[in-house]
Amino acid sequence: MSLEILHDARIRSVAWRDLVYVSRLEVVRELLLSVPWLAASILLAHRGYYLPALGFSFVFFLTGLRQVHNAYHYALGIPRRATEGVMFVLSVMMLGSMHAVQFNHLQHHKHCMDDDDVEGASARMSALGALLMGPWFPVRLHFKALQVAAPRQFRWIIAELLANAAWIVAVFAFLDVAALKYHVIIMAIGQCLTSFFAVWTVHHDCDRSHFIARTLRHRLKSLVFFDMFFHVEHHLFPKVPTCHLALLAKRLDQAAPELQHKQVF
Repeated sequence: MSLEILHDARIRSVAWRDLVYVSRLEVVRELLLSVPWLAASILLAHRGYYLPALGFSFVFFLTGLRQVHNAYHYALGIPRRATEGVMFVLSVMMLGSMHAVQFNHLQHHKHCMDDDDVEGASARMSALGALLMGPWFPVRLHFKALQVAAPRQFRWIIAELLANAAWIVAVFAFLDVAALKYHVIIMAIGQCLTSFFAVWTVHHDCDRSHFIARTLRHRLKSLVFFDMFFHVEHHLFPKVPTCHLALLAKRLDQAAPELQHKQVF
């Protein structure tokens, strides 16, 4: 499907190529972004403070999504092979195959909101429908990727699923560490909520041609959510890393100000 907005002269006039470059400091910051939150959540859980641990687990999952989202588009500022490694590690830490999610995410960009968009299907539902679809959502993504992914990506998916199986067996059958059991369970719950939080929130009540996604302009809200809600900007310029989307948003507002009217919240 060809999106009308991609052919809009105003959009094509927006300067974005200078935003693709990621400095060494930005690379290090992006790669380490989720580490403190993961460490804090496991430490708190280990000490029995499960309620505060939940808050840190939430931020770990959010920052992990930011990292892997950039990895899907090879926008971390590191070599391609290293990016594949990042996706592999996050597959185990967050549960599931990130290469499977990557396959569906790139298809989502090509077929945004149409019938071939498996990732975006929940955006066409009600909020409750997207929540109820939650447990089935990651299963659908994995089945679709296993069916049609290219051989190289298929091998990554199988490797990540096997690594997940080994990790889960080790945590529940051999290690007997309560904090690790907590982490695996919370990540499973997080995966079941991605249909709502990662798809519905940024695409609901959008169309298939112009208002294809939502965005956010409140700087504090964007800071709290690590700039993950500059979604229309991401769809229009997917090669721009998340750390530069706020600047891209300012440029887009000058070219097509109406696109900021559909806010995430």
